[in-house]
Amino acid sequence: MKKIILIISILFITGCTQIKMLDLSNKSLKDIEKYAEIHKIKLEVAYQYNDSILKDKVISQNISKNTKIKKNSNLKIVISLGKNLEQLYKENNVNEIGRIPVMMYHGIEDKINTFIGGNIDKEGYQRTKSAFINDLEFYYKEGYRMIRLNDYVNDKIDVSLGKSPIVLTFDDGLVNNIKVTGLDTNGNIIIDPNCAIGILEQFKKKYPDYNVTATFFLNGWLFRQEKYNEKILNYLIDNGYDIGNHSYNHVNFKNISSIKSEEEIARVYELLEKYIPNKYVNIVALPFGSPNKKNHDNFSHIIMANYNNKTYHTISTLQVGWESDYSPFSSNFDKIFIKRIRAYDNNGTNFDIKYSFDKIKYTKYISDGDVNTIVIPKENKIYLKDNNTLKVVTY
Repeated sequence: MKKIILIISILFITGCTQIKMLDLSNKSLKDIEKYAEIHKIKLEVAYQYNDSILKDKVISQNISKNTKIKKNSNLKIVISLGKNLEQLYKENNVNEIGRIPVMMYHGIEDKINTFIGGNIDKEGYQRTKSAFINDLEFYYKEGYRMIRLNDYVNDKIDVSLGKSPIVLTFDDGLVNNIKVTGLDTNGNIIIDPNCAIGILEQFKKKYPDYNVTATFFLNGWLFRQEKYNEKILNYLIDNGYDIGNHSYNHVNFKNISSIKSEEEIARVYELLEKYIPNKYVNIVALPFGSPNKKNHDNFSHIIMANYNNKTYHTISTLQVGWESDYSPFSSNFDKIFIKRIRAYDNNGTNFDIKYSFDKIKYTKYISDGDVNTIVIPKENKIYLKDNNTLKVVTY
């Protein structure tokens, strides 16, 4: 096996009494260095990959256990770097050019009666509490871990080795997204455990490695609980969630003027500036997915909007699309116009949850665990975009 060698020499010149060597296989390097210092012996450390010895554990020592050692004895140890990286990539099917699901939710209701599966309404925009819980369990067990939408559009995928990123979004700012039932004795909001945030916060505790987060896209009425506006928005920001723009009046941008389009976008940004200045994301979830083409006359006015002598810039928009989108490192990725999966049930057809996840079972993004590298199979290199700033590794 190919070795990577790093030699560290520690020389101690004071005297020591004769002792017997310990078994170092379960000792940390820090403990071994301390052991060498105490007993005035020379230490050399080498590193190599090893498929069977865990990373940072001792593979071998040149002085066997119970051998007598004395001052200036030469102790040489080899520490494992873990498995060869290429082998790890192969074992985990790492593919950072794969597809990423961006889930589109609206309402989460504590109801039982449904149309199909967990859909409360015919279109599947309102979902039951139990269905939402099942969704979250499904994503986790399928190896998905949440990332922030803002990180996704800015090429930052922080997911552990072998796991896949998923993005959660909620439109419309419904009360059942974060329902406040009152204030505690310290003036903090009390959140209904049956609302979306109540459920997400429970999953934070259940699965600490899930990296629970979501982005909520709001209209002018925010979460429809006016007296709690400031507390709700700041609670979400303080607890790892993001707030975005869904137009002030939930308009169809195909049916209004360019001036009105700018006003609809800018008024929400202005409102968020009031409550959470510089803490919201400059991303717009397009109501009705409108306009559904970037060449529409109003699209540029969504990207750059003017209101009350201030200009607002939008970095990305979300469609009401029906499938997963691309890796941000892919030449097919368009951060300005991102597709989403409608989180609903339709018996495994028409791009419902089951259909959408089955479709990317073998093409999903699988992480190498390092935010500073892009790791892909060699045959996928042709799909990389040209302006990636991260180091590219193929295997």
